[in-house]
Amino acid sequence: MSDKTLVSIVDDEADMRGSIAQWLNLSGCQAETYGSAEEVLKVVKADYPGVIVSDIRMPGMDGMALLRRLQSLDPALPVILITGHGDVALAVEAMRVGAYDFIEKPFDPERLADLVKRAAATRRLTIDNRNLRREMSDGTMLLRKLAGNSQVIERLRESILDTAQADGHVLISGETGTGKSLIAHALHACGPRKGKPFVHINCSSLSGDALELALFGPSDMPGDLPAIERSHEGTLCLENFEAMSDATQARLATELGRANGADTSLAPRNLRVISISSQVSSTSEAPEEMREDLFFRLTALQLTTPPLRERGEDILMLFNRFCARFAEDYGCDAPELSAEEAAQLIQSRWPGNIRQLMNVAERAVLQKRRGEEGISNLLKDEDTPPILPEISVEKPLREHVEAFEKMLIDNALRRNRGAVSSVMTELALPRRTLNEKMAKYGLVRAEYL
Repeated sequence: MSDKTLVSIVDDEADMRGSIAQWLNLSGCQAETYGSAEEVLKVVKADYPGVIVSDIRMPGMDGMALLRRLQSLDPALPVILITGHGDVALAVEAMRVGAYDFIEKPFDPERLADLVKRAAATRRLTIDNRNLRREMSDGTMLLRKLAGNSQVIERLRESILDTAQADGHVLISGETGTGKSLIAHALHACGPRKGKPFVHINCSSLSGDALELALFGPSDMPGDLPAIERSHEGTLCLENFEAMSDATQARLATELGRANGADTSLAPRNLRVISISSQVSSTSEAPEEMREDLFFRLTALQLTTPPLRERGEDILMLFNRFCARFAEDYGCDAPELSAEEAAQLIQSRWPGNIRQLMNVAERAVLQKRRGEEGISNLLKDEDTPPILPEISVEKPLREHVEAFEKMLIDNALRRNRGAVSSVMTELALPRRTLNEKMAKYGLVRAEYL
């Protein structure tokens, strides 16, 4: 897909739309021209990724009518109108209707180009936000983000689906950087509350009074509703829930009493609470700082995210995926691991888990871009003990060999863009053997094309 700014030019005068298109193309845009509003409406749909530049005065459907049609299609679509002398009042009306901006003839083409680029930047942000919202509401997509083929991840995905359908309050515990927030979104998106509000509050980022206001608000609070009310029929996600003060815990316990009908004197609440903590483990005992009645209510269901060091060959798969992503961002080749480096990655302790692995992958790509090789130096930090361990005897040799073999085949498929014959030559493997190993490791040729 082109990185150029897409812009549709609508004008009934061929010379005018041609000259505008030529200038915008020279300015780094990808300009498409249309002789009427009716023509452009056949092409532009909701989520159109570009900008519309249209003359106001046109036969048939004029620029104002086109603006209204586009607004009904997508209110956030940027439309820049070109006005003639004396049309300023009409242009002001267009701004009221929803036009991004207007420019008066005769205009400076550089000003138009600048206006188009600013509108395009706004549009890209809108599209990105929409895509993110769709992604965070798509349970299937979220589960795919929990990448990996290790048994612990397979079990986790199954547990998420089961827990999502149960609809009780959930505690998600685990070390920092293990994807707890992603799992909270997946629980919401895979369950019966999908499409309803998902409200996230980080309890440790707010003081006691500020947290209580954010959660419950004053009774006569105008404007935005407090989190407990916005979560009605949806999910309230409490990150670092153990940081709540005694007063906030008491208030929340009362609110959840309304939710399950325990307190019949108050209007019922309908919400699910997902609590996230890297401090509180899945346990049968409430921590000292928490009320027992609230703790056991919030932890009716429990999920624990596995640390990266327990995920075996997933470490290599994730590292290669992160490297490929950063290599594309930085416009360079991804580093390739030696057998020794692969073993170091698998056997490292990874106290920062996936976040730390991602940081190492980015630094490895930057190092590769400078022409430097090897990642052993990246697995140490001068300010902390090295994360390189002694060789572990807990994993059978077979697991290390299989993880490295999978990595070699994965890298070869990536390098050769899924060309099996080239991979066979590079790895000196007959086709049948390669096919068997690809099936064994879940490597699908179509994903490399």
